Amino acid sequence: MKILMLNYEFPPIGGGAANAHKCLLQQYAGNSSLKIDVLTSAPSGTGFQPVKHGQDGRATLIKEKFADNITIYKVGLHKKQLHYWRKTEVLEWLLKAGFHYRRLLRENDYDLAHAFFGFPTGWLCYRRSHKLPYIISLRGSDVPGEHARLKLDYKILGPAFRAIWKKASALVANSEGLKNRALKFMPSAEIDVIPNGVELERFNPAQTTSESQTIRLLTVGRLSVTKRMDILINAVDILKNKGCKILLKIVGGGQTQQKLKQIVNEKKLDNIIEIAGRIDAEDMPRVYRQNNIFISASKLEGMSNAMLEAMASGLPIIAARCEGTEELIAENGLVIENANAEEIAKAIKKLIDDRQLRNQMSIAARQRAQQFTWGRIAEQYLNLYERVK
Repeated sequence: MKILMLNYEFPPIGGGAANAHKCLLQQYAGNSSLKIDVLTSAPSGTGFQPVKHGQDGRATLIKEKFADNITIYKVGLHKKQLHYWRKTEVLEWLLKAGFHYRRLLRENDYDLAHAFFGFPTGWLCYRRSHKLPYIISLRGSDVPGEHARLKLDYKILGPAFRAIWKKASALVANSEGLKNRALKFMPSAEIDVIPNGVELERFNPAQTTSESQTIRLLTVGRLSVTKRMDILINAVDILKNKGCKILLKIVGGGQTQQKLKQIVNEKKLDNIIEIAGRIDAEDMPRVYRQNNIFISASKLEGMSNAMLEAMASGLPIIAARCEGTEELIAENGLVIENANAEEIAKAIKKLIDDRQLRNQMSIAARQRAQQFTWGRIAEQYLNLYERVK
């Protein structure tokens, strides 16, 4: 089977969907029955690898061999931030990647295309649907919902979204919650659910339990308004005033980073809240093991990769109710129905005061994460490919 995969994000660009795509490719590496080409992007410009341009002005592709059966083609983009897309950058990707997508279709006999994100990625597949059937993995931001920054975009692009989804041979959501959000937008759609996975061999619980009286809280994610990191900062402020010994580490980059630093400074929480910025993926297993509880106030998620990694690392979870929490959180954590600083602070205090409950949730977290292996997820996609081709 010969598959063309598309994703406008791929490490180091992007967040959860980029990482998920890479993990899926790792499962297919060396599979002699599969040949996969990937069309994605790479950062160019100041501070990034330079990308040459041809005489026609189009970016020359960076060609990388991921495995004997997997080739990645990266279009050079003028990215300012790795985890934030300006509209001009999205348009740049559509124009440049569209040219190379058409060329790849002319030069290869693919069985199907697999697009991560219905838009912008799925647009290229839709325009050439008469040439090649395609499936779409819906990831979260590409499904209309209560995303403050994208509300106008959803209104303008809504008809295009519906057209892309309607032409797809299959639609896949990564959680039941995301599927339900998608069905509110397009009730007639038929949507499969294939969750995210986690690398259990990389993310493991700490071998020894810290005896420190200070509880270390961790949150990981792209710093956007939908993550509501300010709520977590306010919750920590409440706990500090109650005399709790806590530290909060915020990991991730994004457009709200400077604003969050300002809030921390104004509340005089610099000594207990660290805004660490983006941390290399290779260092993240160690970061999880250094902390005691994972917290999230995110308003919108497909299914949180960071939460899965925290679970595999044995961290109890405290999270606001959103897509993916039903699959991920049961006896391994607490779900906050009405996300506000007071309720999150109350949940954190509950775990601070009950060490036995924390230990029970830690064990349950690892056990629950073991249900989400990338091998299992890769097998589900292979079955879908066979059904569609």
